[in-house]
Amino acid sequence: MITTPLPAGSLRATSLNAARRASELPDAAGGRADVLVIGGGVLGCAVALDAAARGLSAVLLEAADLAGAGPGLPAQADLDRLARGDVPAAHTQAAERAVLLNRTAPHLVATLPRLVPLRDEVSRRTETALTAGLRTADVLRRAARTPSDVLPPPRRIPAAEALALVPGLRRTGLRAGLLGYAGQIADDARLAVALARTAAGFGARVLTRVRVAAADARGADAVDELTGERLRVDARAVVNAAGTQAGGLVPAAAPPVLHETRLLVDADAAGLAGTALLLPDRLLLAPQPDGTALISASGKGSSATHSDNSTVDDVLSAAGAVLGGRLGRADVLAQLSGPRVATRRGQAEPDPVSGVVTALDADPVTCRRTAAAAVDAAVRAGGLAAGPSRTAAVALVGAAPREQLPEIGAHPRLLARYGTESARIAALTELDPDLADEVYPGLTAAEVVWAVRHELALDADDVLQRRSAVGRAPAARSAAAPAVESLVHRAMRGVAPEDS
Repeated sequence: MITTPLPAGSLRATSLNAARRASELPDAAGGRADVLVIGGGVLGCAVALDAAARGLSAVLLEAADLAGAGPGLPAQADLDRLARGDVPAAHTQAAERAVLLNRTAPHLVATLPRLVPLRDEVSRRTETALTAGLRTADVLRRAARTPSDVLPPPRRIPAAEALALVPGLRRTGLRAGLLGYAGQIADDARLAVALARTAAGFGARVLTRVRVAAADARGADAVDELTGERLRVDARAVVNAAGTQAGGLVPAAAPPVLHETRLLVDADAAGLAGTALLLPDRLLLAPQPDGTALISASGKGSSATHSDNSTVDDVLSAAGAVLGGRLGRADVLAQLSGPRVATRRGQAEPDPVSGVVTALDADPVTCRRTAAAAVDAAVRAGGLAAGPSRTAAVALVGAAPREQLPEIGAHPRLLARYGTESARIAALTELDPDLADEVYPGLTAAEVVWAVRHELALDADDVLQRRSAVGRAPAARSAAAPAVESLVHRAMRGVAPEDS
């Protein structure tokens, strides 16, 4: 069996669950960590891993649950940077994408074809600029040593091929398409969990349901949301990685916010079949592994402005204009709109007043580098003894060389979410065949038990909304909730059969 190198490959070391939380919370409150990390998103988990991998003692506090920003990493991020002339940022993303694809998490990053439809209204000048952007992105891909069999070079394709790739495209006025490729993190919540568990493997204490009320350069006052107990966690350095909530702890660190309107629709209704569409005005239509499709539109503004019905209708109208009017409100499975940190250039700076290091990065691809910079700043602020970052060479739980993953023999859906650990999940079903049953399409009972025992899922909502993709759509969440709640209850009480 293929396994991730130790410590990330040790199931006992990396398992996060309620029992470990109960054991480590008093230890965190009774001692003094080298680095305290506030925030359990992708960036916060990456900071905890970076610190722990350097041999520093690390504690991570998250008010709710481990989580990424949501499905569908914007597949146009590199082209946006290049369009702004920010070649260094695009180069950084290409380099960090190569780290994920080649070493740290190849199982969590898929090759995503992305199509720019060339319609009659797209001028030749615009086509030339788009072609130049794709070619420059490919130069950066080669410079980062990402193989062409993983991300093929871009090319111009005829209208017939564009229609074959995206059957829902409106045929009228379609003269051709530009086809490129991106590395797609289909679910960055899975990346957050992998980072957190790998950090735990290096000794980090990862504690969810612990809300930080106040923080300073030497620790934080917090509340255990499960018991109401107040506690103080002391540290030699503090990193604030709370994302859009960062300003609540350090007012000067309040980040600029970009509001994204994200709609989840049925992929068949949208006419998408595995290829993403990049459209004008920062509109992205990206198929998801579970048969849904994500429509994402970004813009500055408040939640009230960008989550109202008119904005949803505008997004559907813009998408429908390219898809021949196929989409309507009846096709919307869920509205996932919400604020995100506007900056896509990672930042890690100590606050001159509080001394807390604030880390900001909206891109899960580049968060590893931002996390390394944040730990560098924390080492300086706390006078800590530590070497340079090691995380570019640290394989996350479930990772294995891309060409070896199929040898595991697991279902492709499981491989794309758990990597090498999909074999362990399959072993659960051998001990109890009932665990092989689906509690809802795309989620087995074994996955629910696994999430509770090893991924720090503390209730059914954790399982449905972040350990799996089922809970994104309210109707699916409601249908699956009773069975998942029963399984979570059994697993928390140790009733479910033990895995080997």
